[in-house]
This record gives sequence, C-alpha cells and structure tokens, in this order.
Amino acid sequence: MDNEMPPANRIEHIRKKLEELEGQRLRVRANMGRSRIVERAGVLVGVHPLLFIVEVEERRGRLARQSYQYVDILTGTVELFDSDTGEKIFDFVIEE
Repeated sequence: MDNEMPPANRIEHIRKKLEELEGQRLRVRANMGRSRIVERAGVLVGVHPLLFIVEVEERRGRLARQSYQYVDILTGTVELFDSDTGEKIFDFVIEE
C-alpha cells in the first residue's frame, strides 16, 4: 500500500476492498483499550458509507453483530485477517 495516499483516499480504498469481501469469513482483532484485545471470527455482512458490520460467533452458538469504522483499520485499532490463510488484509503504516 502506498503510504503517500491521503487518509481520505485510504478510507475509500478500505471501503471498496471490504465491498469485495462482503459475505466472506474474516478474523477480527480489535484493541478495546486498557490492554484488552478481542479476537473473533465472523462473516462480513454489511459495508456502509461510514462503517462495516461483522457477524461474529459468541458463546453457545449465538451470533452477534459488531460494527467498526474504516478509520479503526487505518489507525490499527482493528485488524482484519483472511480466515483461511491468516494473512493480514490491510497493512497500513501510520507515520506520526
């Protein structure tokens, strides 16, 4: 990924890539703060203008929907991985 791309264009790139992946299984790793990291597997069920939705498996076979913003991927708060290969889907380097 070209790190010279303006942030707004990166977010659009993320949204378009997720539209291509809609309906596929992903593994989500989310930093919830205070050293709490949650990892779950689920299906990308919705890609909307401001957020995307992953339906994840909870305990006892329950399904829950988790929504995330595209900027969460850009900042590294949320990481998405291919469920089969474990390969990271987006690899942005944020320069401060």
